[in-house]
Amino acid sequence: MIKAAVLVFPGSNCDRDLGESLVRFFSCQVQYIWHKESFFAEHDIYFLPGGFSYGDYLRSGALAAHTRSMSSLREAVAKGRMVVGICNGFQILTESKLLPGALLRNKSLKHICKDVPLKGENEFQDAPNGFSLPISHSEGNYIAPYEILQEIEENRQVLFRYRENPNGSLHDIAGLCDKSRRVIGLMPHPERALFPTKDKREDMPLFGRYFFEKIFSLL
Repeated sequence: MIKAAVLVFPGSNCDRDLGESLVRFFSCQVQYIWHKESFFAEHDIYFLPGGFSYGDYLRSGALAAHTRSMSSLREAVAKGRMVVGICNGFQILTESKLLPGALLRNKSLKHICKDVPLKGENEFQDAPNGFSLPISHSEGNYIAPYEILQEIEENRQVLFRYRENPNGSLHDIAGLCDKSRRVIGLMPHPERALFPTKDKREDMPLFGRYFFEKIFSLL
């Protein structure tokens, strides 16, 4: 059984959705870790959920990056544990310097909530035809200095690109990993593509399941 942990911050709003999905669909053992808690690297994988940690004050993810639980997460990363940050979790990982670059306001200056087509690359290059996931963010515009972008491309760190760029992200980046390939961040919400609903494409649950099954195969 996979032992997963979900870090929870004031303002997280996808933590329970994520945790319940991990239990229901993948039979994971899930522990929720409050932002004030320290922990030992005893889990197989750590998730940073979406939401608005600390109300997105200062910058999205900036305050969460300095919490006690993030200090423990850095130790877990140093020990080779896998970490996945989704939406606000991706923002926290960049603010923590566990991933390169930064996420700024969308080019439109508006919140975007819709399904977006994606192209999987490297570990995710076998993504199914028509692969898409939902996004819901105001600060998903990925930027990095030219030399960092060049390094990311040379190291094949991009895992997902937007086929139709919704927010202005450089190089159409929707998700990437660090050099160790153990820290992953993405703006789309795979946990929202697991449940069939009347307003979603019938194949959407396939895409959410694909993401998590691929992640678990890399443990």
